Amino acid sequence: MSTRDTPAQIGDLPPLGRPANSALLLAGITTLAQVAEHPSGQLLAMHGVGPRAIRLLEAALAERGLGFAPEPS
Repeated sequence: MSTRDTPAQIGDLPPLGRPANSALLLAGITTLAQVAEHPSGQLLAMHGVGPRAIRLLEAALAERGLGFAPEPS
């Protein structure tokens, strides 16, 4: 999928930018609840998801009383 074909916003996710949206879509992640099932490091490892996207997702999760899953030990 080209980032040109990726929507500017997906589900209830905050606007992140097309590369991050494309990476999340390819992983089947379309909601904040699904984001909360993943550690931030796992999302950050996806090509297209950078520190800015993680900060935006973290803020959106916090607004709903959610957070990223714990990093594996």
